[in-house]
Amino acid sequence: MKKILLLNVIGVDKPGITSEVVALLARFGADILDIGQAVIHDQLNLGILASLVDGPTESIVIKTISESMSLLEMRVKFISIPPERYSNWVDQQGKPRHVVTLLARKLESQHLAVITQVMAGVGLNIDKITRLSGRVPLEQDKVLGCACIEFSARGVPNNLDYFRRSLLELAASYNIDLAHQEDNIYRRNRQLIVFDMDSTLIDGEVIDELAHEMGVGRQVTMITAAAMRGDMDFEESFRQRLALIRGLDSTALKSVAKRLKLNEGAQYLLRRLNQLGFKTAIVSGGFDYFARYLQSILGVDYIFANELEIEKGLVTGRIKGPIIDGQRKAKLLRELAHREGLRLEQVIAVGDGANDLPMLAIAGLGIAFRAKPIVKATARQSISNLGLDGILYLLGYSDREIKYLDD
Repeated sequence: MKKILLLNVIGVDKPGITSEVVALLARFGADILDIGQAVIHDQLNLGILASLVDGPTESIVIKTISESMSLLEMRVKFISIPPERYSNWVDQQGKPRHVVTLLARKLESQHLAVITQVMAGVGLNIDKITRLSGRVPLEQDKVLGCACIEFSARGVPNNLDYFRRSLLELAASYNIDLAHQEDNIYRRNRQLIVFDMDSTLIDGEVIDELAHEMGVGRQVTMITAAAMRGDMDFEESFRQRLALIRGLDSTALKSVAKRLKLNEGAQYLLRRLNQLGFKTAIVSGGFDYFARYLQSILGVDYIFANELEIEKGLVTGRIKGPIIDGQRKAKLLRELAHREGLRLEQVIAVGDGANDLPMLAIAGLGIAFRAKPIVKATARQSISNLGLDGILYLLGYSDREIKYLDD
């Protein structure tokens, strides 16, 4: 009967360690059943699960590898694995995989403590933890930091709704962002990302800015807030706000466009998405004049927004065509996916308001960005503490990978 041996090599990382271990195993005709390696700071941790065929005894293999590692100033631990334990491990490979992504300004030990406790409590077994963000300088408190850890786990949560609620509560309690995704074929095969515009790509609502130009800012802001919270039907609120800016000089649109402020990480994210070959779109209940302006500076592929009617140089308080509300946004997302030959699972939607919920619900990855409470509670994923560029982490990209796009 074959012997199964788990080797764990630990010590200061240096070239040639892995090569030496596998060369010795090859000399003894061993089969490699599994292998994993990680380096934290300069400490190597190499694990190899090997099957020993008939020939040299287990004790000879252990003695030879131990002596070799000692000469290289490495420690090695050996564990003999019973066949039934190995069989149980093999049986686990059919179980679903899950990814939990932690996003924070600064990574604290208590964050990992509470997250891993919740994961264990629902029956998820963590088998890999990866840092996606870059190395952290000791002086990180002096700058706006960004940290991301990805937990890969296997199993079937015994209460998925409780698990998601728990992650949402932890995120609120510790001022962090937590995203849970099923680790399937679509996770790193998404190719289209659809953005809301107002308060998502830009900081603020354009119609509020137009209202300030008209001198009715307070009235419009109150209606906007009610609509974004979901307290008022979007179409009705939109018509009310449009009526309040009737008679506005159209030259105000240009001055408002010039002072639009992009949300944190927007320009960086769009540049990286373009480099990665993503198709991008703005689907907005705002106005196409401003969507076209953002398209010109961000390189967005598609824009869909309301066309503001202007006559004799004045805003009429009406739009041309149907209002783009929540259901229209979802319909446009479906049409874009079809146009690009994609499944909905390959589409990402990002928004902040109640009228974004329909498209967030049907996208493979729906992200509430700095969203209103009702949206954050309903959406499957949310980012509230980092910028839009945190979306790259949810897609599984590390800072180390992204930097190669500039080479």
